[in-house]
Amino acid sequence: MRSDAQSARRAQRTFVWLWALATVAKILVAARLPLFVDEAFYWQEGRHLAAAYSDLPGLTAWLARLGTSLGGEHVLALRAPFLMLTALLPWLVAHIGARWFGETAGWRAGSLAVLMPLSGTLGLLALPDVPMLFATVLCLDAGARLLRGVDATSAAELALGLVIGALSHYRFIGVIGIGFVALLLIPEGRRVLRDPRIWIALAMGIAAWAPLISWNLENADAGLRFQLVDRHPWSFQWGGLWFLLVQALLVTPLLFLALMQVFWRSLRGGEGVSPQWRYFGLLGGVSTVGYFLLGFFADAERVSFHWPLPGYLPLLIGVPALLCAWPALWRRLLWLSAGLGLLVLLGYYVAVSVPAWRAQWAASKFYPYNFAGWNELADAVREERAKLPPDTRLLADNFKVGAELGFALGDPDIAVLDHPLNRKHGRAPQLRLWGLESGGSRSAPALLVVGSSDVQYKHLLQRYHWLCDAVGPLPAPSRVVNVDHGSQRFLLFALPAGKVSGPCTAPAMAWIDTPVSGARIEGAVGIKGWAFKDGVGLNRVEILLDGRPLAAARYGLPAPGVATYWKISNDPNHPSVGFEARVDASTLPVGTHWLGLRLRGRDGSVEDWPEQPVRIGD
Repeated sequence: MRSDAQSARRAQRTFVWLWALATVAKILVAARLPLFVDEAFYWQEGRHLAAAYSDLPGLTAWLARLGTSLGGEHVLALRAPFLMLTALLPWLVAHIGARWFGETAGWRAGSLAVLMPLSGTLGLLALPDVPMLFATVLCLDAGARLLRGVDATSAAELALGLVIGALSHYRFIGVIGIGFVALLLIPEGRRVLRDPRIWIALAMGIAAWAPLISWNLENADAGLRFQLVDRHPWSFQWGGLWFLLVQALLVTPLLFLALMQVFWRSLRGGEGVSPQWRYFGLLGGVSTVGYFLLGFFADAERVSFHWPLPGYLPLLIGVPALLCAWPALWRRLLWLSAGLGLLVLLGYYVAVSVPAWRAQWAASKFYPYNFAGWNELADAVREERAKLPPDTRLLADNFKVGAELGFALGDPDIAVLDHPLNRKHGRAPQLRLWGLESGGSRSAPALLVVGSSDVQYKHLLQRYHWLCDAVGPLPAPSRVVNVDHGSQRFLLFALPAGKVSGPCTAPAMAWIDTPVSGARIEGAVGIKGWAFKDGVGLNRVEILLDGRPLAAARYGLPAPGVATYWKISNDPNHPSVGFEARVDASTLPVGTHWLGLRLRGRDGSVEDWPEQPVRIGD
């Protein structure tokens, strides 16, 4: 008995230290991590308070508004309510585990909730998964208590969890459905469902969906169609295997194995498996397997690695009891790998928040576009607006630019043009309801902010021509904002009042054919490629190295394949839009450098093109 008490005290001290250190670390990271684009839009929704929105129920926006109302327009204030909720989660997990598996197992379950990378980093971003997971744990606790006996307190806790979940996300419907199935599979659960107090709690939970149902009825089911139909291909894709691998890495492999063992034991049942164990295992396991199967058919373009988290926490509660049968070495490796996994994921967010480190990912598929460049863009917009007439209005190319600039400038009403991204992320209906979707016409001067890196390069010229149709021929950019060697790129255009007619004039387009990105070069090197500028053409192309002029290219070489590919291009120089230059790499410093272009248009425009890495020497 004395040994059990000592073990419990050690487990408690370990939990408190881990929780305190992780919480402090998360606050420090959240204070400097750039605003993620979805967070910016939730902030914007919070400045237009409503019961529900096109993408989500209202709670996420309400929490964002609460944070900034109390703490000011700062990223940490925006994230503060979400950090507070996630700080409570490990304590709730520990409380649940202690009730059913003993005090020591409870504190260890809480420690695992701190260390598991997915749950340990939750709350760094102001996302709806935070209140949804909090609601899931409340329902989990209430369900386990109800299996022992129905009482008013447990029913009230269930009702509270159902209400919070309904106000958090459409995906909480899955948590409700799986919880209902788990109760039906357990004899004690079927008894619970016969109690009228449970149905009163369920009725309160159902009522909480009313704002979202009402919004969809008033808006032709736009939100429901986006969440269930538009964003998913609903066809088999082998990428689901990659989803499984990512999950094992984000949970950490040994902990992932332990979670699956808890599920397997709940399916087998038998002596020593309590109703609560079966409930936790079935609720978590069925949910997790369901998301794994969904990964083969659902949206693979947007971030979805956090989706199975509501299934992991119920399984996590049973892990400490399961580990008693593991060899000591493997137990230690599990704890060590979970802690290292948390440090790696926190390190990723730290790297994202440090511009010099983030720039190392430029030109790679791991570059964090949705975190990068917003502060630099806001500074450029402030400087350009200071040069323009006082009545100049901001006009954003897409919802990302509009929301991020809105937060930085304290303006939640920046007009936004139609854009594929607005529809792809389910934000177009909401922008229309706010009256912020602009067709491009204007009665006053405007500063148009275009995110050129938000469009696939093969579609970029088409987007420029769409902009010409919407706002008129584009003048020379007043500013080109290249962030992290141009991996994130914005163009600013000062537009006059009223739409000007005429042939489409667009920003320059270019490509370096040789050397390719990442190539090793030495000696005399030929730099070849093509460049054009619709409407007016280019008269000069300069080669840049690390942002400084290196050589003047010979421009106007035949490149007939360019016009063949870019069929809508109206550059008067076609087909003579190729360029070539020769440089002596032996005179350049050894190491990695960034090769770029400076494109000078006949209209006086000067545009620096995104850079690509090259390696000089060994």
